Amino acid sequence: MAALTSCNSKVSIWQDEAKVNAVTTSTMVTDLVQVIGGDKVEVIGMMKAGVDPHSYEQTASDVAAMNTADVIFYSGLHLEGHVQEGLEKRAEKGGDVYAVTKNMSEEELIQPEEEFESYADPHVWGDPELWVKTIDVVVEGLSKEAPAHADEFKKRGEAYRKQLLELKAWSKARIAEVPKEQRVLVTSHDAFFYFAKAYDFEVKGLQGVSTENVSGVKDVQDLITFIKERQLKMIFPESSVNKKGIETVASKAGVKLSQEELFSDAMGEPGDVVELHGESYDRGTYIGMQKHNINTVVDGLK
Repeated sequence: MAALTSCNSKVSIWQDEAKVNAVTTSTMVTDLVQVIGGDKVEVIGMMKAGVDPHSYEQTASDVAAMNTADVIFYSGLHLEGHVQEGLEKRAEKGGDVYAVTKNMSEEELIQPEEEFESYADPHVWGDPELWVKTIDVVVEGLSKEAPAHADEFKKRGEAYRKQLLELKAWSKARIAEVPKEQRVLVTSHDAFFYFAKAYDFEVKGLQGVSTENVSGVKDVQDLITFIKERQLKMIFPESSVNKKGIETVASKAGVKLSQEELFSDAMGEPGDVVELHGESYDRGTYIGMQKHNINTVVDGLK
């Protein structure tokens, strides 16, 4: 393994230096690395449940972890805002730093109508079939640090790939319960374009692609008008975005606001297991996050 700094400074940060010591950014990336790395990798995730990656500011403990990590994985496409700039500089200096979205082609990415600082929409995990593209990047990065376990990382990656494709099929079957004309999703910000493309939805967000885009009076009024014109049954708050704005819209539009928040830029708390429709899932995992979102949207709209 090729730690970024000497191992002497790692003792108080990492529990097991014999494992690959990996730092991750968003909760989705953390889960991805944990699934593929298994017991051969120790992961420190910078961001926790409910944290907005767009506006995240790294802490002193984040910096200490990154300075002593063997490898760092982040989402990319400027999801992490200013944090990405620092990660790119680390990579330029020879650090093992990987954007898990690096294998996605321009054709697969969505360019918002209002440019997100001239970058593609970063919310690629909205489509499990596209999120599959992140697996090989993690396998590559972990295998470089621990070549002896490369075959294990590859096998775990292949098994996870199958699970994600099964998740996509399950999701499409559930979405089919919502009539086409009712597939309109209104949320706190524009985080669901990939979801919309994957499942044939129309989506509207109060804020733009980045939560750092502040909604104005016209944005609020335009969304209220849209909701009334389309006679929507329900709109949805997000776990990582302040609910005040979407609550105001719901009140003025006279539409129900879902009691369940959607997970957009962060997953739920690890270990938050729920039982619904005859199955249980952990909303603190990527698969559980997706199942929660699908069930919430379908049950709210059909």
